[in-house]
Amino acid sequence: MTYPTKNITLKHLLIDSKKQIGIQFYPDKVIQAIIKQLPDPKWSKIYGMAYVLNTKENLTEIFEKFRGVAWVNCNYFLQDRPLQNNNKPLDIEWFRNRKLSNGYKCCPEEYFQKLEIKKYSMSTAKTYIGLFEVFLNHYKDIEPIELNENDVRDYLGHMVRERRSNSYINQSINAIKFYYEVVMGMPNRFYDIERPRKEEKLPVVLSKNEVAKMLATIRNVKHKCIVSLLYSAGLRLGELLKLKISDIDSDRMLIHVVGAKGNKDRYTILSQSILEDLRRYYKEYRPKEYLIESPNGQKYSDTSVRKTVKRAATLANIRKRVSPHTLRHSFATHLLEDGTDLRYIQALLGHASSRTTEIYTHVATNIVKGIKSPLDTLN
Repeated sequence: MTYPTKNITLKHLLIDSKKQIGIQFYPDKVIQAIIKQLPDPKWSKIYGMAYVLNTKENLTEIFEKFRGVAWVNCNYFLQDRPLQNNNKPLDIEWFRNRKLSNGYKCCPEEYFQKLEIKKYSMSTAKTYIGLFEVFLNHYKDIEPIELNENDVRDYLGHMVRERRSNSYINQSINAIKFYYEVVMGMPNRFYDIERPRKEEKLPVVLSKNEVAKMLATIRNVKHKCIVSLLYSAGLRLGELLKLKISDIDSDRMLIHVVGAKGNKDRYTILSQSILEDLRRYYKEYRPKEYLIESPNGQKYSDTSVRKTVKRAATLANIRKRVSPHTLRHSFATHLLEDGTDLRYIQALLGHASSRTTEIYTHVATNIVKGIKSPLDTLN
C-alpha cells in the first residue's frame, strides 16, 4: 500500500463575515488542480491560502477529493477542548448585572455562557472578561465578528506602544482567542498571531534562616499554620485555600492536593514540625470543612493570606518582596540544595514539565558554592 506524500492543512477563516474553510498547502500542481474542482474555490491574498465556504458538504468534498492523494491535516480545524471538571460552577452574575458607563462595550452574553459551561476558574474568568472588554472598546465602532488577524495584530502593536508587559499581552491574546475559537467555534483562527517572548525571570527565594525568622515573628497559631503550610508543602495560594480537613493524612504524613493547576490531584509532604501546630489550631478554631476557614465558616480569603505573609516578612526585617509564592519557590530551592532529586521536586510541586522545575537550578546555592571566584585566586 502506498501512502500519500503530499499534504494540506485546513484552517478556520472568516471572510466577508462568513465562515470559510482555509486550505493551506505548498505550491503543487496536483493539489491546485483538485482545489479547482471544489465548489466555488477562492484565493485569499491576506491569508495566503485557498478557501471554500464552511459547510458540512464542502468539508466532506475535501476529504473525498484528496483521499489517496494528500494527507488532510485537521489538527487546527477539528478540535475540542476538554471541560475543566474539578472547578465549581462559575458565578459571574456580577458582570452581567454591573452598571456600565454610557458607550461602554461589554462582553456578549455568549462569552459569559461559554466561561460557565467550560467551568473556568473565577480568576481566569475575571482576567478574560476584563481584557476582552478592553479589546472590544478599542474597536468600539466595529463588531468583533468583523475583525480579522490584522486588526488583532494592530491592537498588539498598540499595547506594545503603551508599554504593556509581556504577560498582559499574552493574556490579552488568550482572551481574544477564547472568543473566536471557543465561543464562536473557530479553533485556531488566530494561528498566525505572534506572541511576545516569555520573560524568564528568576524566582525570589528566601534563605532557611529568613524563613525561620518569619515563623518566629508569628504569635497567632492560625497565621503560623498558613505560612508553615505554604513553605513546608510547597503549596500554591489557591491550593492552600482549597485544602479540606480530610486532605491532611497524618498517618502517612501526606497532604492530598485536590484539583490543583491543570485539574490534577497530587500528594505533597506533611511536615512533622507543623503537625503539632495544626492540632493546636484545630482545637482552638474548630474549622468545619476547609482547613483554613474564615470566621463565618467559608474559605479563607487570598487577601488575608497575602497580608499574613507580608506582615511576617516585614517583622522579620526581610527586604525582599515576599509573597505566598515566594515560600513555594523557597521550598523547591531548599529541597534541591539538600540533594533531593529534581524529579521528586517536580512531583511535589505538581509541575507538568521538568523544564518548569529546572528554573530552581539557577537559584540553588549548592550549584556555585564549590566554585571559587578568579578574584580569590589572584594572589
